[in-house]
Amino acid sequence: MKRIAVLAALSGALAIGAGAFGAHWASKDVADLLKTGGQYQLIHAVAALVAVRMDARGPAALFVIGSALFAGSLYALALGAPRPIGAITPIGGLVMIAGWLWLAWRARR
Repeated sequence: MKRIAVLAALSGALAIGAGAFGAHWASKDVADLLKTGGQYQLIHAVAALVAVRMDARGPAALFVIGSALFAGSLYALALGAPRPIGAITPIGGLVMIAGWLWLAWRARR
């Protein structure tokens, strides 16, 4: 659990950095990618920390992994990666959705 919490906190820091870079130094298109990635990553960093507090390790891990895939692919595109990297984005989204569904299932018990 501690490892997931550390990764979630680092994920939140990265999200803030990406958002700040996008807001102050990036072109409009790059800023949009960074903003979207940063928003999803920050939300899921907080969600992972909440899930850790709920003793829901699986959903917390999916939030961290999914947001890394989702936001990471957007950050890569913002930095000039080839467009096919964008195919990773929806995979990250599905992993985050799975985390939310798992957390809902777990919370109802």
